[in-house]
Amino acid sequence: MSDPIPRIPDPIKAGLAAGWDVVDASRLAADLHIEADVAIVGSGAGGGTAAETLALAGLKVVVLEEGPLRSSSDFRMRESDAYPELYQESAARKTADKAIAIYQGRCVGGGTTVNWTSSFRTPPATLAHWARAHAIPGLSAEAMAPWFAKMEARLGIAPWDTAPNPNNAALARGAAKLGAGSDSIRRNVRGCWNLGYCGMGCPTNAKQSMLVTTLPSALARGAKLVTRVRAQRYVLAGERIDRLEAWALDASGTTPTARRVVVRARVHVAAAGAIGTPALLLRSNVPDPHDLVGRRTFLHPTVVSAALMPDRVDGFRGAPQTVYSDHHLDRYAADGPIGFKLEAAPIHPVLTAITLPGHGEAHAAWMRELPRLHVQIALLRDGFHPASPGGRVLLRDDGTPVLDYPLGDYVFDGVRRAFLAMAELQFAAGARAVMPVHGAGESWTSPAAARAAIERFDLAPLATPVLSAHVMGGAPLGPDEATSVVVPDGRHHHLGGLYVLDGSLFPTSIGANPQLSIYGLVAKLAHGLAGSLAGRTAAE
Repeated sequence: MSDPIPRIPDPIKAGLAAGWDVVDASRLAADLHIEADVAIVGSGAGGGTAAETLALAGLKVVVLEEGPLRSSSDFRMRESDAYPELYQESAARKTADKAIAIYQGRCVGGGTTVNWTSSFRTPPATLAHWARAHAIPGLSAEAMAPWFAKMEARLGIAPWDTAPNPNNAALARGAAKLGAGSDSIRRNVRGCWNLGYCGMGCPTNAKQSMLVTTLPSALARGAKLVTRVRAQRYVLAGERIDRLEAWALDASGTTPTARRVVVRARVHVAAAGAIGTPALLLRSNVPDPHDLVGRRTFLHPTVVSAALMPDRVDGFRGAPQTVYSDHHLDRYAADGPIGFKLEAAPIHPVLTAITLPGHGEAHAAWMRELPRLHVQIALLRDGFHPASPGGRVLLRDDGTPVLDYPLGDYVFDGVRRAFLAMAELQFAAGARAVMPVHGAGESWTSPAAARAAIERFDLAPLATPVLSAHVMGGAPLGPDEATSVVVPDGRHHHLGGLYVLDGSLFPTSIGANPQLSIYGLVAKLAHGLAGSLAGRTAAE
């Protein structure tokens, strides 16, 4: 079978040929011992940003990544390849009760390699809430603006001027008809081919993920990358970390081998994501006197509404997310009823098939209409109200993490309002039938019928499919050790030489796709860490 697009130059292959220091731990013939100034666990938005910042400061950096190193030569726009290779648990990760599907990257570049490029600064209302409710200093919209601007320039984050595909255009059309308002989503791309397969890895290197930006920059400056290795635990010596112990994984990237990787560093950075980082701290028995690690881990609980449009939508083509509406986010105070952001999700066959409800002929009938499907999603802003405490990262018997995330009345009130809002908007956009993804998957052909049915929905875990690609919190920053795990500069409250630099830092969800929030915050904190280490080196 021929490739779907012409092959283009692969910067990862070129870098490896030029001598980058990259080790695939699945191929180790003996244990590996490494010494560095900074050891970073995780290569996603947080780890990748930190790696470049610290390497540019002249520090010896090593990055450990559980997943494989894959690049544009491997990205062939096929779900059957991408999900097992590039996602946690083959894109089948779920919460403890199986009620929420969680999509996270597990490859070099992490979620930035497989996300849909949506780039938002942290909403000012979120930053203001953090300052007011969590007493977090120095993260106002004004204070963060230079760091967001720095990363926007670094990663090509800019308005998407190309006309939206029909899937996104339907969202804009419906919002305009209702007077709800919508806007364009900025994307981290350069020279985008507008293919629409961002979630399977960018085959043209247009997406400015960590895979093709910060990590190559760090490697070109002498950083070391170890792939297919699971950071198991920090071994403590008093109030500091003596070493990091990690397990090499087999070629599948899931099963530990007999080989071990041991890293000693002046500073250790946990950047394994908001499930992976709390899990690493828990496995390490890091001091946690207030039992905070892994608690207040937040998702944007997301629900889906499908609509049958009169004409072809072909939601699998074109930039996947380019239009959003915050009408139902801005109308609610941060600590009031849960608000939600509306976006349009791409409609690839496997992702659609595992999301649509029902079985047999009913499910097959909707799948046959794939070209005419419009899919809308509502991302609920969780963690701002006492009734939304989020979830907790737990460890299974084998030490792997699982997120327990109970869904209560507060969230389901927002889910019902989201279903109502999406159905109304889809009918306004011209839908012939609307199917909120709930229960057996009934559909309705009029706004009144849909509204009456949604009001009667018995919303509950498992009966109402919920998903999320955004995981935040679990090791939040803050000045008070009784309510936070790390101080506002990213240092652990109780353990010297340990920093957290990823989305685990957030005390709530963001209320927007979080990658740019992670880039900006980590750039700020990693810059401070680099200065601290450089000063310490000079003093020594």
